Amino acid sequence: MNKLGFGYLRLPKIDEELDYEKINQITDAYLAAGGIYFDTAYSYLGGKSEEAIGRCLSARHPRDSFMLASKLAGYDAKSIDDCWAQFNTQLSRCGVEYFDVYMLHWLNKKNYTIAEKYDEFGFLQQLKDKGLAKKTGFSYHDTADLLDEILTKHPEVDYVLLQINYLDWESDAIQSRLCYETCVKHGKKVIVMEPVKGGSLANIPDRAKEILKEIDENATPAAHAIRFAQSLENVEIVLSGMNSLEQIEENMRQITPMPEKEMAILQKAVSVIKGATAVDCTACGYCLKHCPKSIAIPQYFKLYNEYKRNPNDDWKIIPVYDSLILKNGAASECISCRRCENNCPQKLPITKHLADIVQAFETKE
Repeated sequence: MNKLGFGYLRLPKIDEELDYEKINQITDAYLAAGGIYFDTAYSYLGGKSEEAIGRCLSARHPRDSFMLASKLAGYDAKSIDDCWAQFNTQLSRCGVEYFDVYMLHWLNKKNYTIAEKYDEFGFLQQLKDKGLAKKTGFSYHDTADLLDEILTKHPEVDYVLLQINYLDWESDAIQSRLCYETCVKHGKKVIVMEPVKGGSLANIPDRAKEILKEIDENATPAAHAIRFAQSLENVEIVLSGMNSLEQIEENMRQITPMPEKEMAILQKAVSVIKGATAVDCTACGYCLKHCPKSIAIPQYFKLYNEYKRNPNDDWKIIPVYDSLILKNGAASECISCRRCENNCPQKLPITKHLADIVQAFETKE
């Protein structure tokens, strides 16, 4: 068993530009290993993700050799005409004539209201009727109660894309298990995003690694995380934003479903990981384009987590921070507009964490 899909979001770069030669290599390796499902979106990498699909996948491989999913930035649409304009741009960027799966991107209470106002679910159905999308769905970041409401009103969709990983499984904020169970209740297949939580479950505390050795002493932390998501019965695809040949090789190995006993061991590791993580950021970057001060929020959070795990290494970490603020806004430049928080799928108190970073990195002599 292997349900792995290739998320075209965390692509390899050279000096902030996409490394197309390397993208070609990992795309070919994924297909050669038996993978077929690729996932992108209108907004990923400012449109460069879809362009990379066109250049590295569609232009180089037969259309019937892969499945392609993309998403509509319906939260920016003001009419069905806007939806069509976005969709046609996506077809052009990706170099295809149809999508195997097409979704509304990032539904939450606010964006669902927009989707209803402009009949974006009706737009999805139009695509399906015209053969421009074989299946439809939406990516979701909100409560299970709202998800139940949406699926009750729109049973016509085929998929829900959920954030699921063993760290968020019982989270009150993310509600991974509750949302998954809601999809099961409505008979909807689930596609998983963030199975390794933005890479954070690949770099866990040593004590957590020791706990996971009770399951398989040879498996990497990332492999445990991906296996957890793939073991859920109603999960059809587990997306991974891979950017190296090593990740392709590791993630495309055959996987056996994880029994309850091993899932319980994962939960033992959760308390250790949460205790060592100051900021539960997945580095999705949704906060960045909304920040008027161009503060490099995910990068600063990554440094802050490293600092909290190893406070005696501040002499090494602070110079890295200092180099970052030469090209980005410093944490102290935050004006508390909270536009970042309004667009954070993890519902993080970003402004509070930035204040903590100021104390850690900007007040030391």
